Amino acid sequence: MVLRLSKLFLRTLREDPVDAEVASHRLLVRAGYIRRAAPGIYTWLPLGLSVLRKVEAVVREEMDAIGAQEVHFPALLPREPYEATNRWTEYGEGLFRLQDRKGADYLLAPTHEEMFTLLVKDLYSSYKDLPLSLYQIQNKYRDEARPRAGLLRGREFIMKDSYSFDVDDAGLDASYAAHRAAYLKIFARLGLEVIPVAATAGAMGGSKSEEFLHPTEIGEDTFVRSAGGYAANVEAVTTVAPAAIDFSNAPAAKVLDTPDTPTIETLVAASNELLPRSEADGGPWTGADTLKNVVLAVTLPTGERQLVVIGLPGDRGVDLKRVEANIGSFLPIAGEIGLEAANDEDLKKQPLIVKGYLGPGLTLDEPLLGSESATKLLYLVDPRVVSGTAWVTGANEAGKHVFGLVASRDFTWDGVIECTDVREGDPAPDGSGPLEIARGIEMGHIFQLGRKYAAALELKVLDQNGKQVVVTMGSYGVGVTRAVAALAESNHDERGLVWPRAVAPADVHVVAVGKGEEIFAAAEKLALELEAAGLDVIYDDRPKVSPGVKFGDAELVGVPTILAVGRGLVDGVVEIKDRRSGEAENIAVDKAVDYVVNAVRGR
Repeated sequence: MVLRLSKLFLRTLREDPVDAEVASHRLLVRAGYIRRAAPGIYTWLPLGLSVLRKVEAVVREEMDAIGAQEVHFPALLPREPYEATNRWTEYGEGLFRLQDRKGADYLLAPTHEEMFTLLVKDLYSSYKDLPLSLYQIQNKYRDEARPRAGLLRGREFIMKDSYSFDVDDAGLDASYAAHRAAYLKIFARLGLEVIPVAATAGAMGGSKSEEFLHPTEIGEDTFVRSAGGYAANVEAVTTVAPAAIDFSNAPAAKVLDTPDTPTIETLVAASNELLPRSEADGGPWTGADTLKNVVLAVTLPTGERQLVVIGLPGDRGVDLKRVEANIGSFLPIAGEIGLEAANDEDLKKQPLIVKGYLGPGLTLDEPLLGSESATKLLYLVDPRVVSGTAWVTGANEAGKHVFGLVASRDFTWDGVIECTDVREGDPAPDGSGPLEIARGIEMGHIFQLGRKYAAALELKVLDQNGKQVVVTMGSYGVGVTRAVAALAESNHDERGLVWPRAVAPADVHVVAVGKGEEIFAAAEKLALELEAAGLDVIYDDRPKVSPGVKFGDAELVGVPTILAVGRGLVDGVVEIKDRRSGEAENIAVDKAVDYVVNAVRGR
């Protein structure tokens, strides 16, 4: 079809929007694809919808190809299913909650696990009905505290979410593998580079999980990869821990006065002055010889705050995202949590915590949250803290540190947690070489949910032996609106967008450049012939717009091929330009349609 700019609902902008932080946000607004309605909420304009629908079409085709069937749920949902899985509470402040006129609780769905599960429960009851995969492409809602980067982190977004239902774990493995392969095809067809990386399941639960990350400097996700093929989200990286050490002959620990040493740097300096070491004994003290104990405050879904202490080598920092991804199993309440360094108010409530001199084993004078009697802080350590390692650490008394405190002999811990910053050059856990750190945008995420939701909502079927078994599930998401943003982010230049052909709003952008009627007549004829050849056409037929503005708009909009009809018409030629390469050719008017058709169809 032909979209005439004189009629198209489109206004391009010469200046960047003031709230735009990244290129995709700037250009999608300037080129007239989206408009801001509220923070993190955008209106889709005709050109934007065209790109969005083409992305959706690719997703649908690949989901249909693996036998998944499309359904469509409402976005407005009742509280009860989410209450059954505890996610009404677990989602915390990220959930949009509302009430109807009768006072009943509803939510705007951030995701639809519960509804898919209940739908299958309502209709299926036998192993003969499985395996089954269902999907939808639907608006989702999350109350982001800081929506940013246009479509990359919004409060309303479109996602393809699908769910597999199987009788056993072998079936789940097959469904997971099918979705994984479909995702790789989707992103390849879109022309979007992605790297599958190991990930943590987080609040979704389940066993295996992978993210599909698009590498880019503006990405919010940090991931690592090695030359040998290892790839993981930084939250899922496992530390290569040292072997345990025999401590049977280790000297006794001793407490020394170390005034004015509240930091690792001052402690290391004092240690080298008080107990200088020879090269034979390991050389001068460094931060790696110290055990830093960091107090964190965990805000539970109930709003209560609980203090947790993390023990880690002093030359490392705490990565709060890694802690948040891994701390759930150690807490008395499951669900989405908040995590931050303990503030002065937190510490004032526990006066026995001596800031700068905290060590393992501190006993408090009042019970902790979730216990009627426990007075010991939850103490978790980095995997590098293994049995037999000796440390310099706080003595739980101002101005004092203990030297030679041996793990397992002198102190114990409540659990081991992946908590430290991952560094360039750290060894890959599979032995495939040193790690390289990169950033990326999460384009998709797949989970082996297992039986968490099916058990909570009692989704069972009769197996081959006539016995009721809980169905096992997988969950698979693709960010559809995020894919549009990522494609814009990776396909632009200083003049505007440069869409891949698979998702471009049109195949060719015809521009009538000049004032003569014959120019507009020739451009109109070419536009209609291109349409008749099966191409989507944008035709800039605006009569009183300068050539500079028309060319500027064509490059800003980013259609792959630009056909300009202008002064060359007197010589029987038009200019055809490839938007990506910038190369332009003068082609005879009667050859122009075939030339463009061949370019579009890759011939």
